[in-house]
Order: sequence, then structure tokens, then C-alpha cells
Amino acid sequence: MDKSLDFLMNHNHEQFVYRHDRETGLRALIAVHNTTLGPGLGGTRLWHYDSLSDAALDVLRLSEGMTYKAAVAGLPLGGGKSVIMADGREKDPVVRRERFEAFGRFVQDIAGRYIAAEDVGTKPTDMVSIRHYTRHVVGLPPDEGGSGDPSPMTAFGVLQGIRALVEEVMERDDLKGVRVAVQGLGKVGLALAQSLVEAGAVVTGTDVFPGARDLATKHDIRFVEADAIYDVPCDIFAPCALGAVINDATIPRLSCSIIAGSANNQLEHERHGDVLHDQGIVYAVDYVINSGGLINVATEIEGYDEAKARARTAEIYSTIKRLQALSHMEGISTVRAAHMMAEAALQGKEMVPA
Repeated sequence: MDKSLDFLMNHNHEQFVYRHDRETGLRALIAVHNTTLGPGLGGTRLWHYDSLSDAALDVLRLSEGMTYKAAVAGLPLGGGKSVIMADGREKDPVVRRERFEAFGRFVQDIAGRYIAAEDVGTKPTDMVSIRHYTRHVVGLPPDEGGSGDPSPMTAFGVLQGIRALVEEVMERDDLKGVRVAVQGLGKVGLALAQSLVEAGAVVTGTDVFPGARDLATKHDIRFVEADAIYDVPCDIFAPCALGAVINDATIPRLSCSIIAGSANNQLEHERHGDVLHDQGIVYAVDYVINSGGLINVATEIEGYDEAKARARTAEIYSTIKRLQALSHMEGISTVRAAHMMAEAALQGKEMVPA
């Protein structure tokens, strides 16, 4: 069976829809995983996929992650996600606008069960195009009453989670001299790395885009080539780029005691969470520590308030502490503990370690 269909059948998604708009060439997928707590809010990813099956598996996995992310963050939202299949024609500004407007009509047809937002490959101005045809979109530019780029808030949330784990695992109350290897110096990764440097951490980073080395040097970040990041002696490994980077091949290469970064779906398979636990590496579950961006755009629903969004994002610090405490109390990996916290929230309960 196709992997995406197998995933769909075994992960309890509520809705999965494909749209091909012949007039604009738009090819898009929307997956709604769970709306127990509210409509599924999740980003719209613009990406080149080798096949429709690859795009389907990506959106299904990401939408499920959004359910758990919203639940653990205590938001009245469910899990949803969308992907638009890039073919190169969207580089034309007119084609891009027309496709996002067509996507807005697609979102409107879901009748409020899904709320779109910015994601990889998309930007606030694209959300404006979507807004022309539906009110079910957030992540608009500030001059449109939105929150703009969510990357700084995501980075801020990851930093709070790192502070919590440095206290819990390393028994330190500051980041001075803490060695952090940041994989990915994009919008979130670079913002995180800069904050870490400012806090006194020793940061090594990598990225594949041209000019990454010069950018790192500019911000007092030691640079290594992409594959070498796994071998950097460090206290914290921070995946801030691709998913599935924690796997059978990379885990033996890591020297860290903590994994904490902004990337989604960092584990290649869920069992790798148990592998990390057995090896004494504490994993800050991705959908727990990287929820700042979701919290930020969710604030737009009732009218954006940056101070409120920042205060709510700061609570990631205490959420990570609760996650670690539950993991200790139950003798289970943080991945299993996070699932317990999410399921409890979906049932209207609060999982508080004794």
C-alpha cells in the first residue's frame, strides 16, 4: 500500500482533500487531523515534491503534529496543515498571486475546519492573497492587522525550552559556555543562534545556502559543513532545518546530552525517541518546544497582541519542565510523555506530575 494511504488509515485523520485548479495550475492538499479542541490551524507549505504521494505523506504527518502541538500548548485549536506543490511557475508574481487566491477558495470550501498560516516557502503577503477569498487565515503582515513573520517568536520559545533543560539536565542557571550545535541557519535557526550567543553560549552552526559561512562569522558562530554538524562536540544539538535528522545513522555520532531545536518531525521514527531515552539523551519533543510560532499566529484570531503572544510563548519553559518531570516519574521517553500530555488535553484533563 502507498505509504501516505497507510498513514491516513492508521492515524485517525478527520479530513484529507486534494485540489487541482486547472485555471491557475494550483495543486494543493489540506489535511485536518483532529478538531476536538477547535479548528485545525497549521501552516501552508510551498515545496517541490517528487510525487503526489510524498506531498500527501508530508501533510498528513505535519497535521497530526499540529494536533499535539496545539493540545500541549493549551490552545483551543486542533491540528491541520496544507501543502502547495511547487513547479517553478510560482516564481512569476502574477502566477503566485493567482494560485494563492485559488488556494484561498480551497480553504473557504473546508468551511472553517482549517485555518491557514505561513510556513516553509510562504510569506505574509501570500496570506493576504488567501485572505481575498476566506477569513480562515492568519499570519498576515502587521499593516494588515496580523503578526507578520512568526520566526522570531518560534526562536524565543525554543530558547525558553533550552533554558529549562539546561537547568534540569546540566543543573545550571545560565547559558554561559554551554556548547550548542545549530543545524540550519534560516530565519528561526539564526535568530536562535544569535540569542544563544548573546546569552554567552558557544555556538557552532551550519547551513547549505550560499553565504552561510560568512553569515555565521558575522554573528560569532563557528561554521562547519552540513554533514559535520553531527560530529561537533556539544552539550545541545539543535535541529532547525529538515525533519528525520535523528535516526539510526546520526544518533551514534551525537555527543550531546540534550536535543532541542525548532525543526518539525525531527525523529525519523517515533522509536528513536526511546533510543535517545535509553542512551541518556534528553529530547525536547519538537512539537512542544517549537510551538511559539503557532501560539503567535493563534493570537491573531481574537486580534493580535504581541505582549500576550510573547507571555504565552514564555510558558514553553514550564511546559518543558513538566514534560521532563513526567518522563522521570513514569520512566518513559519524553516522546511518550508528550503523547500522554497531548491525549490528556484532548480529553479535557491536565497531566500534572505528582
